[in-house]
Amino acid sequence: MRIDDPAVIAEVRAVFDRYEAALMANQTETLDAIFWADPRTVRFGIAEILYGHEAIRAFRASVTAYAQRIQRQVRITAFGPDVAATHLEYERIGTGLIGRETKIMARIPGEGWRVVSAHVSLLAGGDPARVMGDQR
Repeated sequence: MRIDDPAVIAEVRAVFDRYEAALMANQTETLDAIFWADPRTVRFGIAEILYGHEAIRAFRASVTAYAQRIQRQVRITAFGPDVAATHLEYERIGTGLIGRETKIMARIPGEGWRVVSAHVSLLAGGDPARVMGDQR
C-alpha cells in the first residue's frame, strides 16, 4: 500500500476544500452530496449523533447557518488509492473556540470520494495548552 500518494492527496484536498466552501455558505445540497448516501455513514457533531445519510441530511436541512471559522491546520493522510483521513483544527471567528474535525473518506465505485465518517468537537477550554507532535 502506498501511503500519501501526492495524486490521491490532491484529489482528497479538492473534496475537502469543496466541503469547506459549501459549509461556510450553507450549501446543503453540496454537503449532502459529499457524504456517502448510505445508512452506514456516521457523523458525530458537536451536539448531535447521526447514523445514516438520511439522519445527516435531516440535520443539514435544520441548520440555517454555520459558525464561520478559520483553518489553523489541515492534515491529510492517504492509505492507498481509495481511503484517506482528513484532520482540521479550526478557530470559530470571534469566539476564541477551537474546533477539531476528522473525516474518513473513501473512493466509492461509480461515485468518487465520499465522506463515510465524520467527527466534530470543540475544546472545552479554548486554545490547547500544548500541541504535541511535529508542526508542519
